Amino acid sequence: MSRLICVSNRIPTGPNPSGGLVVALADVLDETGGIWVGSSGDTVINPADTLREIEGGPFRRLAFDLTADEQARYYGGYSNSVLWPILHGRADLMQIASEDLAVYKSVNRRIARMLAALLQPDDRLWVHDFHLLPLAYELRVLGVTNRIGFFLHTPFTAPFEMAAMPNGLEMCHWLMRYDLIGLQSDRDVRKFNASLAAVAEAEVLDDHMIRLGRETVQVGAYPISIDAEEFANLAEAQFHKLPEGIVKSSRALMIGVDRLDYTKGLPQRFRAFGEFLERHQDWHRKVSLLQIAPPTRDGLKAYDTIREETETLAGRINGANADLGWAPIRFIHRPIPRETLAGLYRAAHVGLVTPLMDGMNLVAKEFVAAQNPADPGVLILSHFAGAAEQMEDALLVNPHDTEQVATTILTALTMAPGERRKRYERLMQGLLDRDVHWWSRAFLDDLSSTPAAEDAA
Repeated sequence: MSRLICVSNRIPTGPNPSGGLVVALADVLDETGGIWVGSSGDTVINPADTLREIEGGPFRRLAFDLTADEQARYYGGYSNSVLWPILHGRADLMQIASEDLAVYKSVNRRIARMLAALLQPDDRLWVHDFHLLPLAYELRVLGVTNRIGFFLHTPFTAPFEMAAMPNGLEMCHWLMRYDLIGLQSDRDVRKFNASLAAVAEAEVLDDHMIRLGRETVQVGAYPISIDAEEFANLAEAQFHKLPEGIVKSSRALMIGVDRLDYTKGLPQRFRAFGEFLERHQDWHRKVSLLQIAPPTRDGLKAYDTIREETETLAGRINGANADLGWAPIRFIHRPIPRETLAGLYRAAHVGLVTPLMDGMNLVAKEFVAAQNPADPGVLILSHFAGAAEQMEDALLVNPHDTEQVATTILTALTMAPGERRKRYERLMQGLLDRDVHWWSRAFLDDLSSTPAAEDAA
């Protein structure tokens, strides 16, 4: 069996790495003698031109290092100040700097050189996310003909946003050097085809094949997921470890778990909850919202702004509605362990997953998997999350429509037990049918069936 070489911006750390990707890929990496390659997260003065071994762990890991300037420009600059806003439909938040793009390309070029020295002829490469868009292009320049797949964990950009990029046409040519491109949803596949056709005049051969010049790439939707059975078991065990005040409370608990990012729609969510409280004062003291929002990308202006706005709104809503024994919103701005989150999801009556734009959003899937089958909670889900394509039995909302979300909160809180169970059962069956193991198998099977670059030449 050919080795799988997984490449991502960050490498899983520690002797027992965890996370969705690790769950999906650990077995295949172990079975094939595969390798995970990624940044160590450390910054050094003079990074080596060779990958260094990370000892221990369930599979082989090789790391590359970045200088402080590379971390600032490749990661904080082009990746997170141009690509992230563009991919989420926020061209207005781009911060374009030619030096950031130059460093982004040079980092990818250096990673390609290190990978090329490592590769065996039948290795398959699976590249993850927007930090590494040019990697296949740089590998092809070096003569690498291995099959190379790419998976984008964010949404894909629409034609007008791609046209606003400083190098939209160049990005199209980068993407065409992969053999298979995986996106989160059918919506993203349509945007991919439309964007490459508009910006690069690529020819869409069918929904899953596109050609630009002599290059042809296969594209498809591979919605990432979770290990639903494992998470359900974790949630059941952790629920009983929660503080008694949560487990035995008669007050309905709503929960939101999001990185503090402008794409997640937290201000809109808080305004909708404030509208709900204003309309339904009979629910005062009977419901609370627990919002967990760990920091992300501190120091960038857009993130400082969203933190200030969210904290201000939480304070305003609490100030207008709270009393001595009840605060409507509990806002936690720090990470909470995955195990504790699993128990909290199970304790919650309503899950609020209302991003303005999201590639998938695994919180939606974790919330469902965590529920008590006999007495499940209700998921309120944004139409603009990729998960909405698979989770039609959630209560789907437009997060920009404050009145609609407020009304849907009441629907969720008052939903009859029978309807809650029916919706949960259909949602859970979907998670079991297409779990994270299905996702990795589906992508890798399709990658293996694509013609290698040397065959297609």
